[in-house]
Amino acid sequence: MASEAGQAALPAAVLLMGPTAAGKTGLALQLAEVMPVELISVDSAQVYRGLDIGSAKPDPATLKAFPHALIDIREPEDNYSAADFLADAEQAMRRASADGRLPLLVGGTMMYFRALLYGLDRLPAADPALRAQLQAWADREGWGRLYRELTRIDPVTAASVRPSDPQRIQRALEIYQLSGRRPSDLREGRVLPRFRALKLVVCPGHRHILHARIADRLEAMIACGFVDEVERLRQRPELHADCAAMKSVGYRQAWNLLDGELDMEQFHQRTLAATRQLAKRQLTALRQMADALWYDPSRNGVNDRIFRQVEGFSRHLAQLPGSVPAS
Repeated sequence: MASEAGQAALPAAVLLMGPTAAGKTGLALQLAEVMPVELISVDSAQVYRGLDIGSAKPDPATLKAFPHALIDIREPEDNYSAADFLADAEQAMRRASADGRLPLLVGGTMMYFRALLYGLDRLPAADPALRAQLQAWADREGWGRLYRELTRIDPVTAASVRPSDPQRIQRALEIYQLSGRRPSDLREGRVLPRFRALKLVVCPGHRHILHARIADRLEAMIACGFVDEVERLRQRPELHADCAAMKSVGYRQAWNLLDGELDMEQFHQRTLAATRQLAKRQLTALRQMADALWYDPSRNGVNDRIFRQVEGFSRHLAQLPGSVPAS
């Protein structure tokens, strides 16, 4: 975990959050056109090189015009943890502030946002023997059975975990067994953020609109060659289905398609369902984000209102003792 001195030194920032396909990136680019901000990605898939179409990564021309920190910083075979993100994001925020720019963190990986705002959870260390017991249980009855157990003991944590993510299911059950407390209870005490933050949430006001945006984006990804992208990734000798990058929504289903486990229609439907479930988990986490301001991107004038919020936040920071004017 970052040191207390490091925590105190973190500059103020704007957090632009929302569920997948809500329009966060487009809004961030518009803000970057008119304001001295530094774009910092908060996306667990966009950190990986080669995960472009399926992660909705900005295209190379956009990234050249509007550089984003924390995009394309790992190979897809690598692991990238919340602790890795925390260290990288802190460095990017301080660098932006030193350059006289306001850090603008944009994305939908809520675990990363929470780690940045409140620090990493103080949780019990891994227990190899207990993990082996949980693995044996999963081998006998399937990870679905363990996910149902997690849902029974800690529905809050279960809502933030994919039923198909054995690593996080195992870790949550491990924490419960070792501490005797639900993982969500261990996080409840951390309510004070580590830095000043303007928290903005972009989300359509109606679920059917969000679902339509998700469906439209999936169609566009497929048309742009998403499956071909995964086929190219599969040629990497050290990349396999259990790598963290390939567990991302869409990539996991495309891998199964190319393995012959799904046909194209099944791939489409399962990816759509998984993306909707991801959006549901994101919204659950966003509703727990204190003091966040919510905006419906379909409403007239919403961008102007968001711009005014960011301008007001920036002016307030400039009036604080010891502030450095934005360039």
